[in-house]
Amino acid sequence: MKNELRDHVQRGLTGFAAGVMVAASIWSLLIPAIEQTDTMGALSFVPAAAGFWIGILMLLFLDHMIPHLHMHAEKAEGPKSNLTRTTMMVLAVTLHNIPEGMAVGVVYAGFLTGTKDISLGGAMALSIGIAIQNFPEGAIISMPLHAEGKSRGKACLSGIMSGVVEPAAALLMILAAEALLPLMPYMLSAAAGAMLYVVVEELIPEMSEGEHSNIGVLMFAVGFTLMMALDVALG
Repeated sequence: MKNELRDHVQRGLTGFAAGVMVAASIWSLLIPAIEQTDTMGALSFVPAAAGFWIGILMLLFLDHMIPHLHMHAEKAEGPKSNLTRTTMMVLAVTLHNIPEGMAVGVVYAGFLTGTKDISLGGAMALSIGIAIQNFPEGAIISMPLHAEGKSRGKACLSGIMSGVVEPAAALLMILAAEALLPLMPYMLSAAAGAMLYVVVEELIPEMSEGEHSNIGVLMFAVGFTLMMALDVALG
């Protein structure tokens, strides 16, 4: 593609990514977290709620500690820095890719350690869903960088590098699988909280701005339905 993404296409892609992430947070992370503590009876929601808030606060902390610039924003967030606009745009996407890698890694760690309610099919469903929504995420970061003057190769590389944190975060979670076993409900729900922070803080505002925001809403529904179907069919 030669030109910058049209606004309605970008809203649609963002809405799709948001829908996948919300469904993944519910079916692949929060529900398994609650099911693992069902012996607590009416209080089985407590570990999931605590982990959820850990994920929210973790992303809130990173948002304040790392300089980054959201799409279409004029003012950067986080501490003041001399980084270029394009670098801070890449950092924004990189920052918000961390919980996606964590989510995949935690689910696979749960499967590898024999945690109940986590199957190989469920782990695969989450991996496939996150992989699918990485396509629009990559386009959303790479094409504006190209439009701002970066060569196609450098824009493409920047998009790829922003996603490198996902397999890195996933690998760390898998390597720590044995240690994480007692904390699995907290880790699953923390990944869900972190992903939902990204959705509400960044993706929903981006998919809703301007005219014809219903495109973003419809694509949100498509992404949500796809991820829900994957999780139920494979999990």
